[in-house]
Order: sequence, then structure tokens, then C-alpha cells
Amino acid sequence: MLKQNCFYSNFTGIGMAAFLCMAMASCGNAPNNEVKTDSVPAPEAKYASQPLVSHIYTADPSAHVFGGKIYIYPSHDTATGVAENDNGDHFQMMDYRILSMDSVGGKVTDNGVALALKDVPWASRQLWAPDAAFANGKYYLYFPAKDKEGVFRIGVAASENPAGPFTAEPTPIKGTYSIDPCVFTDDDGTSYLYFGGIWGGQLQHWNHNKYDSTAQLKKPEETAILPRVAKLSNNMTSLAEEVREVKIVDSTGKLFTEKENDKRFFEAVWLHKYNNKYYLSYSTGDTHNLVYAIGDSPYGPFVYQGVLMKPVDGWTSHHSIVKVQDKWYLFYHDTQLSGKTHLRNVKVLPLHYNADGSIQTLSSHTDK
Repeated sequence: MLKQNCFYSNFTGIGMAAFLCMAMASCGNAPNNEVKTDSVPAPEAKYASQPLVSHIYTADPSAHVFGGKIYIYPSHDTATGVAENDNGDHFQMMDYRILSMDSVGGKVTDNGVALALKDVPWASRQLWAPDAAFANGKYYLYFPAKDKEGVFRIGVAASENPAGPFTAEPTPIKGTYSIDPCVFTDDDGTSYLYFGGIWGGQLQHWNHNKYDSTAQLKKPEETAILPRVAKLSNNMTSLAEEVREVKIVDSTGKLFTEKENDKRFFEAVWLHKYNNKYYLSYSTGDTHNLVYAIGDSPYGPFVYQGVLMKPVDGWTSHHSIVKVQDKWYLFYHDTQLSGKTHLRNVKVLPLHYNADGSIQTLSSHTDK
């Protein structure tokens, strides 16, 4: 969930945005606040979907169905006053607040603070995009944060309730690094942890799972940096194997170079399964696309297929894909409410597959 300050936005309803921001500031600390997904006034009719909630800013939504109910694990954006930069230092998230709803289009409940930075012993700052999983009769929240040395690690917290509160492990998961964790559990019950993000996500500093603070981003002609994966142990709090790269290739089997930044991996990896195929989707970051690739194994390689979602208002794209009963949905974010890259709002749209298994490209706007 790295962010850059060179964002663009089509948002023009400044007066409405100011009104909404004041309204959100007055109730931003109220837990268990329920709103309907269609209750947010639309400043412009051009948006294909409206924000799920408007009393707080939310982003990077990881959606899951637990016990027949939809739970959304987002980042919690706040205005901290930190100057914007390409490393995303202005994204100073301090806690997680989990949203839930019985059905898409129904009431959305803010379940209050599920985990706060002050309750994570090893972390110093920046609770970025999380994910969640269920196993062993417990719910697990996976999250990135910077440790005391300013290096991003991935931690885990557990709860008896999918909405929390969660209790964090005293140390990060050994062997993990960077940002944007995603946990995929296959049909045989095996769980895999995917992660990584370049630029502020620090993945460029990790080669062969060794940290090098002097390592640089790839040059245009060099092979692009790849996301990471490792199988989780049965306890869900440790890795069962060494972290490996996830290969994303073109139709000829060739890895992408850094200059192919409309296709190469940047951040926000997500894995789901459809018709016995593994779909790896991710953000291209500085070109703002959500794209996807398909493979025959959770480890890949994954063959690039195309754009999943066109660029949204705001600089970042971060999503999740989930099946609710017999329908598929894409959860994502944009900046409709604020027009600010660091104050985002989560949304949802139906996702449709073609007969050949390809995904129909989505747009967050009705006029694109």
C-alpha cells in the first residue's frame, strides 16, 4: 500500500467533500456506527459504486465471509499532518477497525478498534494494509508495521471473534518482511502467506531474504521485483518454509522488466481460486492498474492476463476478491469523499468472469 504524492483525481465536488469531511470528523470515533451502503450522498453520478462508510476513512479492504457474514479488514486512514512523500510516511495509521455486513448492499457495521499500534509490542509505527484468516477455531489478523529499527515486518494477532478485539503476538512472524500480507487457504486446508511492495514497502531492500538498506530499485531494463510467498505452519503464526519469489510472466514465459510498469508487480497482492485455477491479482502502483495473472499452483508461475480494474480516483489501488454465496465481488478504494490520496474510502462492485475464465475489466466510473 505504498503511496506517492503525485496523485491525480477527477473529483470536483469540493463543497460536498468539505461538508462530508466535517461530518466524518464529528463522528470518527464512534464505534458500532451503522450506515447503509446506499446512504452516502453522491457528489457526482459518475461513480459506479458509493463508499461503504463515510464516518471514517478506510482503504485497502480485505474481504472475507466468516459464518455466512461479510467481514472487511481495511486500513484506517487519518489526517496526521505528516508531509507527503514517495515513501508513504504520511500514511501513519494507528489502528484497525473492522467492518461487517450481512449482505452486499445491506447495513454496514463499524465494530470499533480491533487492534491498536500501542498494543503491538514490537511495532513502532504505520499499521498498513492487513488481511485475515480462520483456522484452529480462531481468527487471525495479519498486518505490516515498522519495527523499532524502521524496517517493515509482518505481525499476526488472534481473536475468538472475527471482528476482534485481536491480541498481537509479541514478535513479528520470523522470516517475513515488507508489506501487504494476503493469506490464501487452499481446498486441502493449507494456508499460504503472500506479501510485498516496492518503494515505501521496502521490498527492493530484500534479496534472497537478506536485508540490504543500500539496495536500489530496479533499473528500467532489469527484471522487475517479484512478490513473495511461504506456506504457513498449522499454528498460523509461523512460516513452515523459507520465503520464495512468486514468478509473474508474459504469455511466452518471460518475466517482466521494470520498464513494463503497466504489468509488473508493485504491491497489493491477492490470491483467489476459481474453477481450479489460481488467480494472482495485484497493483501496478505508479501506473495505477489492478491486474491479474493465472496459474496452476499457489506458488505459480502466474501468466499475466490483463487489467482487472482501471485506475481509480487517487494514487493507489488495493483490493480483494471474494465469493459471497454464488456471486463474486471486488472490494477496492478510491478518494471520492476527500479527494486526498491519504484519506480514502472502501467500495464494492460485482465481479464477472467470461466463459474462458478471464475476468471482465471493471471501472470505478460510469463514464469510462
